[in-house]
Amino acid sequence: MSGLPTPLPRPELPRSPGPRNATRAQRLGLVFGLLSAAIFCLWFFSAILTPFVLAICVAYFLDPLAARLARIGVPRWLGAGLLVAGLMALALLALLLLYPLLISQIGTLLARLPAYVSRIGATLQDALAAAEERMKPMVLDPRLKDLAVSQLGSILVWLGTSATRLIGGGYALFNVFTFAVVTPIVGFYLLRDWPRIIARIETWLPRRNAAVLRQLAHDTDRVLSAWLRGQLLCCAMLAVYYALVLSAVGLELGLLVGLLAGLFTFIPYVGSMTGMATAILLAIGQFGNWRDVAMVVGVFLTGQIVEGYIIYPRLLGDRVELHAVWVIFALFAGGVAFGFLGVLLAVPIAAAIGVLARYWLRRYLESPLYLDPPRTGG
Repeated sequence: MSGLPTPLPRPELPRSPGPRNATRAQRLGLVFGLLSAAIFCLWFFSAILTPFVLAICVAYFLDPLAARLARIGVPRWLGAGLLVAGLMALALLALLLLYPLLISQIGTLLARLPAYVSRIGATLQDALAAAEERMKPMVLDPRLKDLAVSQLGSILVWLGTSATRLIGGGYALFNVFTFAVVTPIVGFYLLRDWPRIIARIETWLPRRNAAVLRQLAHDTDRVLSAWLRGQLLCCAMLAVYYALVLSAVGLELGLLVGLLAGLFTFIPYVGSMTGMATAILLAIGQFGNWRDVAMVVGVFLTGQIVEGYIIYPRLLGDRVELHAVWVIFALFAGGVAFGFLGVLLAVPIAAAIGVLARYWLRRYLESPLYLDPPRTGG
């Protein structure tokens, strides 16, 4: 044996703890923390987020076309640039062509507004007088007739001045300039990197729930893309139809009313009904006879039939799982909360909430909370 001292036993180092399962409190904290951060960012940065959210919408809308171009060999950056440039050129062309026409229509509205108000008031008084004759011995108060005429005139004046401020105001022009500069640049970079952005977000999903979250995201994308793309195409078709046909029947402001009615069709039922009511009032003010007013009503009824039985089923079909009432509530709630930014975010958030609600409903219908048999008396 050697004379070397016996080595002392090496103390065991504490083993690193193995992977632990996340607690329920940690999962809830993560969910509520992310929701709180998102709501805070929307509230704090709401004044500057609109062009960026609009750029996200552009990238999301154009991504299928960019993917098709990439499959036939076009580089993603080139396809993204061509698509964004084409969309901006189309928007600029529409602005250059339509803006002077809309301004002239607004000028016509302001010039003819007093005559429209007086003619509509006279028509309304005649209608009330006829109703009074039919309703005897029940007689309408003359003050009620005067109040109805004056209020209708106030509404028309307010609509005319509001449209003027909306279309010709400097703030609106500044916003258009900002969107024309910021939105295309941000939209190009988002569209170019869209697959990598989605892949990176997928790597951040918690591994335990990754498959479920991926399926929920897929369902949301399916519902949202079907509704958005179909609804935008439907609005464009109806805007062209209403503008051309209302102008063809002789309505002086047919172009303005038709374009606005088609665009506001994005709000189910509300947009088309508002457009029809405005067109009827303007037709009464311009024509003063019920035959021409009936032609304007026929234009809108035909548009509703074509939308309900041809355009909507072919473009949307059964793929859309967003109820019209839910969409209307989401658009108005988003507009009240965050203005135009909230309107942009309303439908995506409504689609996501709808998918989550259906998922939890399926879970509930498969759970003992629903399947437990009823108690028997004893």
